[in-house]
Amino acid sequence: MKLASLHQAFERFLPHIQSVVLLFVRVTCGWSFFLTGKGKLSHLDATAEFFASLSLPAPHAHAMFVGALEMTGGLFLLGGFFTRMISIPLAATMVVAYATAHREEAFVSLSDFTDQAPFSFLVATLVCIAFGAGRLSIDQILQPRIAKKFFAR
Repeated sequence: MKLASLHQAFERFLPHIQSVVLLFVRVTCGWSFFLTGKGKLSHLDATAEFFASLSLPAPHAHAMFVGALEMTGGLFLLGGFFTRMISIPLAATMVVAYATAHREEAFVSLSDFTDQAPFSFLVATLVCIAFGAGRLSIDQILQPRIAKKFFAR
């Protein structure tokens, strides 16, 4: 088999791999977000105390908001529902986590940055923003209906 035909076969196969990889990213990240959000809401007073120690304004309200966002956003990612849209605020919470809870140790070196807990969440949400949910998602099922309803002339 010539290299060119091998390359063509590989290129035809890639979209199938892409959807499986995006499903894996969504499910692992979504479930992790769900669990961290549930943990924040289950231990709301401790979370609010921690947020207060970071000098975040309205720590109790922020703890409720972030916990609810992570739980809801995690479920949305699991199903691939409004994946790109929900990934934006989830990524923003990870940036805030870096800027507050991880600011002392995260910005010393690149390896210190990548070793922090928010790193994998941030990367996964950026992947979801850039590539969407993939074919194995609710977004894929709803896309034609949404396009027809909102963008048809």
